Amino acid sequence: MSAFSILALASSGLAAAGCLQSIAGASLLARFRRTERRPVTLKPLPPVTVLKPLYGDEPLLEEALESFCTQDYPEFQILFGVRDHDDPAIDIVHRLQARHPHLDMQLIVDPTVHGMNRKISNLINILPHARHDLLIISDSDIHVSPDYMLHIVSALHKPNTGLVTTLYAGLPAHNTIVQMLAACQINHNFLPGVLLSRYLGRQDCLGATMALRRDVLEAVGGLEALLPHVADDALLGRLVRMLGKDITIADCMTWTTIGEPTFAELLSHELRWGRTVCTLAPAGYGASAIQLPLFWATLAILFQPHALWPLVLFACVWTIRVITGLVINRAVGSRPVWPLLLLPVRDWLSAAIMVGSASGTRVDWRGQTMHVAPHPVGPPPASQLSPEG
Repeated sequence: MSAFSILALASSGLAAAGCLQSIAGASLLARFRRTERRPVTLKPLPPVTVLKPLYGDEPLLEEALESFCTQDYPEFQILFGVRDHDDPAIDIVHRLQARHPHLDMQLIVDPTVHGMNRKISNLINILPHARHDLLIISDSDIHVSPDYMLHIVSALHKPNTGLVTTLYAGLPAHNTIVQMLAACQINHNFLPGVLLSRYLGRQDCLGATMALRRDVLEAVGGLEALLPHVADDALLGRLVRMLGKDITIADCMTWTTIGEPTFAELLSHELRWGRTVCTLAPAGYGASAIQLPLFWATLAILFQPHALWPLVLFACVWTIRVITGLVINRAVGSRPVWPLLLLPVRDWLSAAIMVGSASGTRVDWRGQTMHVAPHPVGPPPASQLSPEG
């Protein structure tokens, strides 16, 4: 047997394993949404403070922030924070305040920079204004359902819970090919993979939601402990786990806006995410290549171009991916079906991103160039993340 035949068989085996992973992930996601239930109502419901760091006018920003203003929850405070007095997000906050005058909403404009992670620096400026001890930190591009806070608070009161996070799906601002490719990565690769790893016992914190009590945040060193790192969500999760506490996934789905207008911006975003994960969890990131069955099926064709069976394998793999894709689309509320035709391209793009992620630690993030470093065992020193001019 030739080397190319062996490589083709190995690729076909990885493609088959990827199909099994896709089926398992889609099944777990469908079950998660089916069993999603109204959370247990605590009496009385504790008040909550939501911390929202903002930067610029992103696509669908007003719609995302509005979803937090329409919560079915009796008492909550929303704190918006920006660095600059001319930030475009300020006008959006003012419109929200005008539409919801009954809500406890406050805008904090503070240019103070505490460290390299500008998001965490922004949060440090916001936190002193928080009136309540239950804190929800959520990115500006996150959309939630009206019962989101009820789910979060319910999860926070589960035994031994130190941190609550949420699953999130991709919500394209426009149905462009670029944004649909990004949505395919989140919805059809990342999301099922998170659920499967959770089922196998892994506990990760996802940046869409980081909810915790003030005393837990203080116990891990406060927000200052997160300053030197790009992956502040992963580090916060690790520090909470070091306290012996669990990370609980709330029984609700959230959605993140996909707003990249160009292919270059999509590549930059995914390369930043890939290099971060590759640096923090290289073994797990490498193993995630199994999530690309159409990539492996295509390699089988390239290794055996004159054989029929790789073509049959490719057709079977694509069919399975389309079926699991339809299940996932239904679970996350995505209606367009045509993006499923992009799955082979998506798998090859993801493979290229993985190769690029393994080749360096440099990332570009909101006008800053940084280098990702592994998380330390204890509170991170300020030198772990350095800017590059």
